[in-house]
Amino acid sequence: MRRIVLFVEDYGHEAFINTLVKRLAFENGIKVKIERRSVRGGHGKVITEYQLYLRDLRRERDRLPDLLITATDANCKGYVERRREIEETNKEFKNFTICAIPDPHIERWLLLDSAAFKSVLGKGCDAPDQKCSKDRYKKLLLEAMQNAGVTPPLGGMEYAEDIVNAMDLQRIEQVDASFGKFLKDLQNKFKEWSNECLIPNAS
Repeated sequence: MRRIVLFVEDYGHEAFINTLVKRLAFENGIKVKIERRSVRGGHGKVITEYQLYLRDLRRERDRLPDLLITATDANCKGYVERRREIEETNKEFKNFTICAIPDPHIERWLLLDSAAFKSVLGKGCDAPDQKCSKDRYKKLLLEAMQNAGVTPPLGGMEYAEDIVNAMDLQRIEQVDASFGKFLKDLQNKFKEWSNECLIPNAS
């Protein structure tokens, strides 16, 4: 069983990424144990807590996972800057670290597949634009759900599991670069694990 640690910015990242990982694990026949570490308090708090977690790994206060997924919104910094920040913080463990960086926000990823949105909520959503504006995609997600006749108490992320499981991942990979990069990295890791299972034990 593969042990995966999710180090994420908030509940939205946790809900989306946890579901996507479980879906890909099932599709690839890989058993996983997912440990979720969700940090509240914004991006600065995330990086601080991330540095402390990496320090514990270095000092062997926490055992190394098979995969570490680090998630934070790109916000107005952009995908490249956010990835650079994570990679500079985590140079030692980069071989088993994957970055998930929704550009600009995680809520936008839930609006990328109108058909999946409709299958879950009964009505599709408009294709999202890509602008950096605080809380813009939280509002767009809430509006899309209200248009479908749903008033979500948690802003819509409580439907993430159903929407992610209904998504056409290959199509979404083509329409959003930040999602595409994360999905490709994740699929490559599962493929690597699947190939390891096929290698016979040395006699």
